Amino acid sequence: MIPINMPKIGEEEIQAVVKVMRSGVLTSGLGAGPNVSEFEKNYSEFAGVNHAIAVNTGTAALHAALMAAGIKAGDEVILPSFTFVATAEAVVLAGGKPVFADIDPQTYLLSPDATEKALTNKTKAIVPVDLYGLPADIKPIREIAAKDGLAIVEDCAQSHGATYMGKPAGAQADIACWSLYAAKNIGTGEGGVVTTDNDDLAEKVRMVRTHGEKVKYQSQILGTNYRMTEIQAAIGIVQLRKLPEFFEARAQHASRLTQNLEKSDKIMLPPKFANRSPSWYLYTVRIIDATEKERNAIIEEMHQKGIGAEAYYPTPIHQMPYYKENFGHFNLLETEKAAKQVLSLPIHPAVTDEQIDFIATTFLNLLQRQ
Repeated sequence: MIPINMPKIGEEEIQAVVKVMRSGVLTSGLGAGPNVSEFEKNYSEFAGVNHAIAVNTGTAALHAALMAAGIKAGDEVILPSFTFVATAEAVVLAGGKPVFADIDPQTYLLSPDATEKALTNKTKAIVPVDLYGLPADIKPIREIAAKDGLAIVEDCAQSHGATYMGKPAGAQADIACWSLYAAKNIGTGEGGVVTTDNDDLAEKVRMVRTHGEKVKYQSQILGTNYRMTEIQAAIGIVQLRKLPEFFEARAQHASRLTQNLEKSDKIMLPPKFANRSPSWYLYTVRIIDATEKERNAIIEEMHQKGIGAEAYYPTPIHQMPYYKENFGHFNLLETEKAAKQVLSLPIHPAVTDEQIDFIATTFLNLLQRQ
């Protein structure tokens, strides 16, 4: 099976872990051991901001960022439903109410128009998501947020290496959240990072990740234990050095797949923009006019042929039982349509050119039989 994504771990990562194990320093009480500190310094440079705060998961990054932004009970947070559930989960964990807005059908990203329509006097933040690694359109979202002093918390879980208007993804949000889950463009097994240029937000995130402390045993704000371990950070230091190589491989595979697939008029390929470049975390196509059953049948047949195609995400969050029962009905036509028609194909660094051609040929043949 050609998996949809997989970590690429080498001897350097193994030796980095062994070094930490031999040192005996596995973590730090305030979350800033030597490897974590080095990783944070390197990540802030990569992200083009002043602060990077390492945490233990991408979900923790989102939760800590929303807490730092002051989200509390009764506050509404606008976000897309077409994303991984952690985006909404973090809003609820912070005490806020998720308000789901529809997506742009070409990009699958939060629609600025839909965002503006979802505003109320209880809105306190907007959480755009860089889905599949394509950066959200932050400029119009920032204009909307500026009118009412809303915080922009960008979910960059999938956009390592992506750029927006010449800057790294997340650099133009108030605060951005990254995942280092094993399947991401770089991974530490589990892990996350919060990045920001705002000194006050950075200080609050650092306190949130370690029980609200600046000094041990002196909690100043409500916090939790979101510390990144020294082992995770040691892996992250190596993975971050390798990111340009990983990104180049993904971009080349995406280009080759596009060249193979653009002959079909049955699918919509990933969009192209002059001012945005994706990280190519996932190569996602849309089967035009397909039913959910037809899309799922193609995925199943690709699995049978050894190709790990997947649908991200087949059930929008607003249709999941917990969110439907607790936060009401949302009319999101574009979200619901996309969830029935999209599928993602493998382009990660371990895929070969021959496998890319096989993936394309197999997919095109299945489309012709539809």
